[in-house]
Amino acid sequence: MAQSPFDVIVIGGGAAGLMCAMEAGRRGRRVAVLENNSQIGRKIMISGGGRCNFTNVHTRPENFVSANPHFAKSALARYRPENFLALIRKHHIPYHEKTLGQLFCDRSANDIVSLLETECSAVGVRIETAAGVRSVRCDSRFAVETGVGFCTSDSLVVATGGLSIPKLGATSFGYDLARQFGLGVIPCRPGLVPLVLQPGDLAAVSGLAGVSLEVLARCGAAQFREKMLFTHRGLSGPAILQISSYWAPGQEIEIDLLPGVDTVDLLCARRTRGESSEVRAIMAAHLPKRLAAAWFAASKPAAMLSDREIQAISDRLHTWRIIPAGTEGYGKAEVTMGGVDTAELSSKTFEAQKIKGLYFIGEVLDVTGQLGGFNFQWAWASGHAAGQFV
Repeated sequence: MAQSPFDVIVIGGGAAGLMCAMEAGRRGRRVAVLENNSQIGRKIMISGGGRCNFTNVHTRPENFVSANPHFAKSALARYRPENFLALIRKHHIPYHEKTLGQLFCDRSANDIVSLLETECSAVGVRIETAAGVRSVRCDSRFAVETGVGFCTSDSLVVATGGLSIPKLGATSFGYDLARQFGLGVIPCRPGLVPLVLQPGDLAAVSGLAGVSLEVLARCGAAQFREKMLFTHRGLSGPAILQISSYWAPGQEIEIDLLPGVDTVDLLCARRTRGESSEVRAIMAAHLPKRLAAAWFAASKPAAMLSDREIQAISDRLHTWRIIPAGTEGYGKAEVTMGGVDTAELSSKTFEAQKIKGLYFIGEVLDVTGQLGGFNFQWAWASGHAAGQFV
């Protein structure tokens, strides 16, 4: 690759980078993709349990978190889930819809990587793997030094992803490069990540690791009704991963362990009938048995409950309040919150306003989707948008 001249260099062979490369290639641009790993699309390959939740049919700007909630609207409007579905059908990839509009491959995430690789190859995109970037400078053109050679280009696209899942090679390179060129970076933190409980709260749920149930989790104005999983160190499952992206250290999270059930009415009715069944047995019909046993270790027959006791039981079930000790960190986080400040970029082209020809797309930006295929749709939309202009 020594001294190879390109029109566009894309740093990062993930979802956003490959989408951008193929779009630029379709416009006749000479494109090189530089991937640090030995293969492209490693994060795609492990996503969705290996089946890749490649988009969500219900994608809206409200499904994204950013310091500037308006930034993502333009790209998301220009490249919608049905646009990517057209590609899926073109390549005859079988897929299915799970809950809440989530689309998965029937076979494997490798189908998505193959699609992107095939589309890039068809328009002459050159993909270099194990091509870690050592330095970038810009005089009249961008000059990129890698472990496999030196190359130059008119446009440089940074699609390096975030800090999540470091075992796949995640680094701070994209943020460092932004700072090198004088761009601001919103402080980063793990997102879509399991939470660690304080010792007291953890002791209260000791022995419940592996228990799962549907809950309503709230933090501030955000709330999600999905499954929650007790772990050895705290809480996980979709509801917790979702709410983690809206949580900051020191904030309280409220969890309704039995959403949709009026526990006060339930227990009052049992009391009125003079039932001898204990609260633990009654609630075991509505909760996982291990949880009911732990939550109501000391319980009384329904007929003996006072109004105050019934209200206390209801409050404990429907408004369990915790202040997490922290998160499980980037090692178990699906995404990175924060990133390159979108105020530095054009929402139409993704070009840096200060540096002509420099673009940032995908997870490296301060735009983070909720769980359920939204982050892939952001990768496709941002990559497609930049690919029209690089």
